[in-house]
Amino acid sequence: MAKTDQKSILDKDLDKIAYIEEATESTSRRLVAPGLAFLFLVLTVLLAASMVIDLPGGVLVIVAAALGAYMALTIGANDVANNVGPAVGARAISLPVALAMAAVCESAGALIAGGDVIETISGGIITPLDAESPHDFALVMLSALLAAGIWIHFANWVRAPVSTTHSIVGAVLGAAIGGIGIAPVNWSMVGSIMGGWLVSPVLSACLAAALLAFIRSRVVYQFDKIDAARRWVPRLIGVMAGAFATYLTFKGLSRVVNLDLGHALFVGLVVGVLTHALVRPIIHRQSIGLENRNQSVRQLFGWPLVGAAGLLSFAHGANDVANAVGPVAAIAHAMSAGAVSDTVRIPFWVMLIGAFGISLGLSLFGPRLIRLVGQQITKLNPMRAFCIALATALTVILASALGLPVSTTHVTVGAVFGVGFFREWETQRLGYRADTPSGRAGLRLRPIRNREEQKRRLLVRRSHVMTILVAWMVTVPSAALLAGVIRWLLSGVL
Repeated sequence: MAKTDQKSILDKDLDKIAYIEEATESTSRRLVAPGLAFLFLVLTVLLAASMVIDLPGGVLVIVAAALGAYMALTIGANDVANNVGPAVGARAISLPVALAMAAVCESAGALIAGGDVIETISGGIITPLDAESPHDFALVMLSALLAAGIWIHFANWVRAPVSTTHSIVGAVLGAAIGGIGIAPVNWSMVGSIMGGWLVSPVLSACLAAALLAFIRSRVVYQFDKIDAARRWVPRLIGVMAGAFATYLTFKGLSRVVNLDLGHALFVGLVVGVLTHALVRPIIHRQSIGLENRNQSVRQLFGWPLVGAAGLLSFAHGANDVANAVGPVAAIAHAMSAGAVSDTVRIPFWVMLIGAFGISLGLSLFGPRLIRLVGQQITKLNPMRAFCIALATALTVILASALGLPVSTTHVTVGAVFGVGFFREWETQRLGYRADTPSGRAGLRLRPIRNREEQKRRLLVRRSHVMTILVAWMVTVPSAALLAGVIRWLLSGVL
């Protein structure tokens, strides 16, 4: 009896030790990402200190570099999820591979096409005045960086993909009003940004829904799906290649190759025609032996979707790195020159901080929002995700032609909404599962038995929709208010 009791007590003690070890290991894993992020911030401070040690106002530049690195981390954790989320949700690519690919493409876009000379204020939201002192200007930029970083960090925590461009624009607006007044504010640009916020998600949603309806009509609902896919999939891939060629030459590479929209469209047309000619025999070979099923058709959209995710990440790195490092370069220039300028040259070490910070933020903190965008708003497959990617590129091109500044976050998530709500509408209208062929093809339908099955299978997650929409609506005013408060606090310290 005594031995049995001793064995029981020993087992309990061993269980307690094992539980403590598991808890310690779990806690250690949770601390790895914040620890690496903190190490990156420390290295950024050391790098900045070595570069501006003799610069007047060097302390402000060092602080700005640290805040720019923090902003880059939050951008990587939030914004990049929109580029690779649909591909991951469609299972065209695994999450680890998507993280690695996006990190490489983001860094390449930032370093190759990020530009040596950029506007110092995101979106031209304020106009530098001669009356501004470099010190006041630096405080405005510091307040904006910190406020935008905090707001995006909060959005990551509540799992809401928000526009980093709108965050920094709102923060600059609030910091400028709080520190300088309303005179430098470019109100026409503010109105243009808000107009783009209203139009772009609706436009991308409609385009994504229209593309999905077209593919269903021309391919999915045909009696011989494989034959229809051989005709239409190469054409759709050609359209996507042309759209991304136009998008990259007009937006992503705008600081390397300065082309107007007309020339960019011509480049896209040439690339689209060549791509169609190249991929047509490839798609034909891939389709040989495939069964006449929807799943077979979806497979043909897989690799183009992966390419689209990489191109979106490249363009994002080229365009959005300025949100993190533009203010840092502006502060460094203002401190060294003793005057505020509309445009500045970004030092390579500053661009390196932005590029590496975005990639590190994506790798450490990005998976949560990647899963949200790709899997939890609505169910995606390669065909639906292809429509989202193509709608994103087309929306950016159309908005640029209309002169509307848009956010890729709003555009991509709007396209996800469009695909999901189209599937709901189609199911309710026709009364059968959206993945089954139409009666027009002469095939048997599988009707939905009850509305509970419909909600479980097809309904877009309303909780995620509401969270995202509310976050979009309050991004600019929240970032502005936060930046105004930080600017007031910094005025008594720096």
